Parts: sequence; C-alpha cells; structure tokens
Amino acid sequence: MRLIQEKREKMVKILITGGTGFLGYHLAVELSKDKNNKIFLASKTLHYEDDGELAKLLSSPNITLIEGDLTNKLSWKKVGSDYDFVYHLVSIKGFKNFNEIPHEVLRVGILSTLNVIDWFKFKNGKPQAKILYTSSNEVYNGGVIAYGKITNPTPENIPCVIPDTYDPRWSYAGQKLIGELLFIHYSKAYNFRMSIVRPVNIYGPRAGYDGMIPKIIKQVVEHADHFTILGPEDKRTFCFVEDVVDALIKVTKSQKTDGQTYNIGDDHLTSVREITELIFNVAGWHPEKVIFENSPREAVRNSVPDISKIEKDTGWKPATSLQKGIEKTVDWYLRHS
Repeated sequence: MRLIQEKREKMVKILITGGTGFLGYHLAVELSKDKNNKIFLASKTLHYEDDGELAKLLSSPNITLIEGDLTNKLSWKKVGSDYDFVYHLVSIKGFKNFNEIPHEVLRVGILSTLNVIDWFKFKNGKPQAKILYTSSNEVYNGGVIAYGKITNPTPENIPCVIPDTYDPRWSYAGQKLIGELLFIHYSKAYNFRMSIVRPVNIYGPRAGYDGMIPKIIKQVVEHADHFTILGPEDKRTFCFVEDVVDALIKVTKSQKTDGQTYNIGDDHLTSVREITELIFNVAGWHPEKVIFENSPREAVRNSVPDISKIEKDTGWKPATSLQKGIEKTVDWYLRHS
C-alpha cells in the first residue's frame, strides 16, 4: 500500500496545448522519456494514421490525446483538472497564413489563450501548478520595420511594436503580444504561477515547409532546376528544436522563472548564403544554377536575441551546433520525402 502511494506521489501530470504540432511533438517526446510523467496532448481532431512517428508517440503508455477545438470553451471540459504543468503552445503559424487568414490567426491565438487562462485559474484546481506561454520574437521584430534598426543583442525588455495594424503580416505578432499581456496581468490578478518564453527561429525535423530552412531543403529534395534563394546576405540566428525543448522544460520547472519573460535562441548570426551552402554539403547535392533574389519586405534581418537572462536563471544555453542540427534536419526530410 505504501509503495502504491509513493508511486502516486511521484506522478507528474502535464498538459500540452497544440501538442501534436512541431514544437509540441518534440516536447512530448522528451517529457515522455520520464515514465512518471503523464502527458496529455490537447489538439484539434486529426488523422495521424499516415504519420508513423506521431502514431508511435500516441501509443506510448504515458501519452493521452485529447481532441477538441481549444477556442471553444466546451472542449475544455474534456481536459479535466489537477495538472502540475501546462505548456500553452497552440497557434496558427506561417507567413502564408498570417497574410491570407489573419482573422483566424488572431481568433485562434486570442480565444485559446483566454480559454486556457480561464480554465487554469478556475478549473485546474492545483494552487502550485505552473503554466508556460510560448510567445515569439515577432512581438518586437516590428521595431526593425518601424525604425530600421533594433538593439543587438535584443533583451526581453525591448519595446514591443506593431508597425501597421492594417498589415495582415502582423496578425501573429499581435495575438502573441495580447497573449503576453493576458498572462502577465491575469497571473497578477489571480495569483497563479506562469512564465513567458520567446523562441527565435526554431528549426528541426517535422517543421513543415513554411520556414526558411525547410523551404531550402524542399528545393534540395526536389532537385529544383531553378534554385531560388531570398536575401542571401541577410543574417539570422537559428536554434535547434531539441535545445528549445530543453529550455521550455527548464523554465517551467524553475521557481526562479515565475512571472518572468525569456528569450530562447542561439546568439550566432549566419547568412542565408552560408546556411544554404551547408544544406547543399550535408545533402550531398548542389544545383547547377542558383537564383538570388531580394528578401521579402517583412523579413527581419541581423537580429540576435540576448539569452543571458535565461542562462543566468536556469543555466540553459543552446547545445547543438548548426552543423549537427542541419545534419539531423536534412536527414529527416530526405527520409520523409
């Protein structure tokens, strides 16, 4: 009887909203390695039969899928209560979506965030539980567009800017900024534990084909005749998804991080030309012709996150080299093409 009670006391109940997405999947994989973690993935109804990796994850004995629309309050009845940690990741990503369906980007981001906060403070029923909100560096990237420059390295307390409310490109940044405000002020009003993180340029397996690195890899996989590179001299930082997952867990588990906001990213700039050449070399294929074009107007260049705060408070810093991360990423896309 005592052994059973001790096992129950060790069990940690975790909720990941958007748990079947790119970041949510990798977070769930890492958390599921600890068999004392009982992980619940809240996601819209999906068909995963053709996704062997996701099907394998969902077959794990300590993983449970909760299907539902998190913008609908009724769906939260399925979620239950008594969670120790909550990772709120759900949102619509991708510049194509920002520009084509900005109203949905805003609706899903804002409503799901309001619902998770309302559920967490009134329904979860565990006073010492903690919730993590994944925001984005997009909340301050508008400063580059509005003022033509940004402080480098960029600290967490830099002014957040939406340069043009009529430009749909800023719908994602707008809902993330609103989400930060909601978490900050609701947590103060209702005295619950929370942290906010701003991941910067995450890449890795299962990232889809919308981001810069996946778009380049897609052309490699297809052996594109006219290989197009946008903004070859633009520089960015890139952070491998496994390192981001490590940061999320460290921030969530720490009491020192309560009520704080943290950048998550790498602090080494790499040009688009350099990372393209790296992908060519790793894949073992070079196109006969490369077309260089200007980067889109909404691209944010040469921005470096200041990660000294998260390193100081949690000891986290990125551990995966760009070479190793690109090798893992290219290998996954080649195997799944």
